[in-house]
Amino acid sequence: MSNASLEQLIAVARGDAPGDTLLTNARIVNVFTSEVEEGDVVLYDGRIAGIGRGYEARETVDLGGAYLLPGFINGHTHIESSMLSIGQYARAVLARGTTTVVTDLHELANVAGLWALRRLLRDAARLPLDVFLMAPSCVPATDLETAGASLDAKAIASALRWQNTLGLGEVMNFPGVVSGDPHCLDKVRAAGGRPIDGHAPGLSGKGLNAYLAAGPRSDHESTSLEEGRDKLRRGMHLMIREGTSEKNLE
Repeated sequence: MSNASLEQLIAVARGDAPGDTLLTNARIVNVFTSEVEEGDVVLYDGRIAGIGRGYEARETVDLGGAYLLPGFINGHTHIESSMLSIGQYARAVLARGTTTVVTDLHELANVAGLWALRRLLRDAARLPLDVFLMAPSCVPATDLETAGASLDAKAIASALRWQNTLGLGEVMNFPGVVSGDPHCLDKVRAAGGRPIDGHAPGLSGKGLNAYLAAGPRSDHESTSLEEGRDKLRRGMHLMIREGTSEKNLE
């Protein structure tokens, strides 16, 4: 943001200048304090400038008491599993409040390699859905698989340099990581300190310690309260699956 834009944003926040859009009569859900506050929200240059009464803007939208809350972020998904194009996927999830997805496109990469990932991200850039990539770490998924592509540490390092790549996708070969397989560790090192998603179903004790020592920091494979607590106690970030095929929240 330029100095001029920043100064104008502050002026809008003070109430000394009109914003771009004013959302009035909203019930604002505060996800930090677990409160619902009635008020208005003024926007400027794509940012929230202020919350409260007495603001003006070039456009006013009366929400009529509707709830207003931040967009949902899907922290781990495989877009291609939906069997939808990125455009139709965006249409489906945006209508239900999800505005950002972090995706590991390892299924797509298994079929067509990095070219296919670039193509999907290029198409996603035209959409109102924010799409971020975790570079696939297991292509092919196993040594027994016949895949359309293979991504080694060099290819992964290349994908990690893309603008919308946040880190390394779920490291599914947890036995290889725990045993110190050189190829697995090369991929982990390619992350260069960036976030690494984990995939460690049923792993506990010293095996889990070894997996965490390599760098993965999240897991979405816990299927019991005991397993989830064990991973939380060791500092993992848990994502609980609750959807069409997996119902782990129970």
